[in-house]
Amino acid sequence: MKELAIRAFSGAIYVALLIGSLYSQVSTVILIGLFGFICLTEFSRLINLKSIAQYLIYFIIYVSFWYICVYNSKSIIADEAIEILLVITVFVNLILIKDLFTSRKIPLFKYKRHIVTAFYLSSGFVFMLLTSNFKGQFTPLLLLGGFMLVWINDSAAYLVGKNFGKQKLFPSISPKKTVEGFLGGLFFACVSSYFIAFYTDTVGFTSWLILAIIVSVFGTFGDLIESKFKRQAGAKDSGTIMPGHGGLLDRLDSIIFAAPFIYLFLRILKYVS
Repeated sequence: MKELAIRAFSGAIYVALLIGSLYSQVSTVILIGLFGFICLTEFSRLINLKSIAQYLIYFIIYVSFWYICVYNSKSIIADEAIEILLVITVFVNLILIKDLFTSRKIPLFKYKRHIVTAFYLSSGFVFMLLTSNFKGQFTPLLLLGGFMLVWINDSAAYLVGKNFGKQKLFPSISPKKTVEGFLGGLFFACVSSYFIAFYTDTVGFTSWLILAIIVSVFGTFGDLIESKFKRQAGAKDSGTIMPGHGGLLDRLDSIIFAAPFIYLFLRILKYVS
């Protein structure tokens, strides 16, 4: 009971910080950047990357795209820079999905560690930032809706899997995840997309429905990939910053991986609408 109370308390602080930060663009930029730094520290420990280079790369990427999205969002060069980062990030994430299925261990030679920290982890936070400033305007409800879809998907997947789960989804990496849990999370995320569309008044219901599918699928991949990194490192959690939950990366792994695909869909939507 005490552990449950600690878990609920630390989770409530995390949610309150996130929602509270979305009331202003400055606080959103600061909190996302801080979350990124903490997750980068935890991830560097998992992959045994003892260097300061990844922090310098994160700082350069994050600050550069913060400047672009806040002060220079309508520039053609800025738009092309975002496209380049998006293509590289999606490519690296697809390689990680491939490694999930084809490799017993995710290959982590020296240069790949820096590539993964830059274009899997650091870029994930950049695309959260870009989503919160979609179309050159501060649009925090888009980012909040993405987080809500992750929370609903994860909670529903856990509850459905715990009560009805029989067929394992990926037993070699995450023995507790089930196919029934994944489908339950997907179902409730899709249902919740209607209410998110109605109350946020950002994009239409059909768009939020597609975003729910993106979050459920790629968020699950993100969770599994982080679990594989933890297994390779022999770690149960990525850190201890959130009592009862583990590390911050354990809470953000889904949205980090899904964020580039969320932004990719929104970008496509902007061009076709």
